[in-house]
Amino acid sequence: MDVEEFRKAGKAAIDHIADYYAGAIDSLPVNSLVQPGYLPPLLPDAPPEQGEDFSAITEDYHKLIMPGLTHWQHPEFMAYFPTASSFEAILGDLYALSIPTPGFNWTCSPAATELEIVVMDWAAKLLHLDPAFYNASGVGGGALQTTASDSALIAVVAARERFMALHADDPPNLANLVIYVSTQTHSLGLKAGKVLGLRVRALEVRAEDGYALRGETLSRALEEDKAAGNRPFVLIATVGTTSSGAVDSMAEIGNSLKSHPDVWLHVDAAWAGIALCCPETHDQLQLADLNLFMDSFCTNFHKWGLVNFDCSTLWVRDRKALTTALDITPPFLRTAQGDAGAIDYRNWHLALGRRFRSLKLWFALRGFGVEGFRKHIRHAIALNQTFAALVTKSELLELVTPPSLALSVIRLAPPNVAADALNGLNTALYARLSARPDVALTQTTLNGVFCIRVAIGSPRTTEENIRRTFDAIIEEAKVVLGELK
Repeated sequence: MDVEEFRKAGKAAIDHIADYYAGAIDSLPVNSLVQPGYLPPLLPDAPPEQGEDFSAITEDYHKLIMPGLTHWQHPEFMAYFPTASSFEAILGDLYALSIPTPGFNWTCSPAATELEIVVMDWAAKLLHLDPAFYNASGVGGGALQTTASDSALIAVVAARERFMALHADDPPNLANLVIYVSTQTHSLGLKAGKVLGLRVRALEVRAEDGYALRGETLSRALEEDKAAGNRPFVLIATVGTTSSGAVDSMAEIGNSLKSHPDVWLHVDAAWAGIALCCPETHDQLQLADLNLFMDSFCTNFHKWGLVNFDCSTLWVRDRKALTTALDITPPFLRTAQGDAGAIDYRNWHLALGRRFRSLKLWFALRGFGVEGFRKHIRHAIALNQTFAALVTKSELLELVTPPSLALSVIRLAPPNVAADALNGLNTALYARLSARPDVALTQTTLNGVFCIRVAIGSPRTTEENIRRTFDAIIEEAKVVLGELK
């Protein structure tokens, strides 16, 4: 493909993308209708010997690939959590792709490093994080990562390195190191333990506490483990758990850790953290205590933050704890600028090379501004309040937990049905909903209670979409109850 062919194909691609968002997406099923294994029989079993005309490739994209896509940007996609997209971020990513830079040190492309330094501080200010986490502080700072799972793994590595350094006179046996999570922490905690070969202890949370981790639970676990010769060194706490949107009790956790200063507090706010841009959420999300106690903080702009995947933000209070744990500098990576103190972001994540993610974040922050981000978040929260009100008025459904920002957790709970039968009913309801092409929801279990999650966040979602999703749930609920009779 030469420049003029690229120009023509690129304009056609932009037209297709624009048409998709201009209305084509609304006519598509939310969920793909294909079955596992649909694609291999439709494709050759080897690449072509000669290059093909690009129009044929794009035709096959629309004919073969599009039918196998789940449309996360659909206004009635309410499964998992939203995955963000905006024209501003798409174009920023396009520019970044046009000038591929591996970004492992300052000299790779100075702008790639320095823009990331700036936009991470912009993002920290957007979310009202303490200035201690700004890159401009020279002590703490932030870097862009792929996902919250990578961010948590990086934080655990830094916490382990710091713990080992603090106990250099009495080096702990790695077999005795313990990662703390709660029973509602995302699976990223367990995965970090598996990757690093470390033990993970899940601390219990209770329904009466809103599924939040409490300080007394943490303190008791610390005492038990230390008495048994174990060495807890990091806690992964959560602001906005996946299952219920719960926020762990940060003040209590922070106070419990005061007598255990060698335990690192990492806060996973992958979904809910973006809502900190709205001042009215600060009490609910416990911002003051976060800023006071946490050692690291992660949120994903690619979930609720208007930036297409991937764009996870990680901030640390002490950058040296991170770079000391991850710095490997062979001679061929040494530079005069790095030796003089310039940030080399390869020391802030697991890989060597890294994508130029800061460009799309910069485009989005500039294109929307602070007020644009707040309007987006408030829109989704208001829609969830509408949905929760519909559930509350219903005779068939109930909220399992109070609504959390733009997340509601519900279940079918008709009158005169025994409590021990409800899990079976809701399993059947979810199976019927999952088979529909026009609605996308996800299941979860809260301390043994089977629930259905409704997570709102697409900028395209309207009140009409909310009511249609609610009506679909009621329709399938009546079928399930009819079968019960």
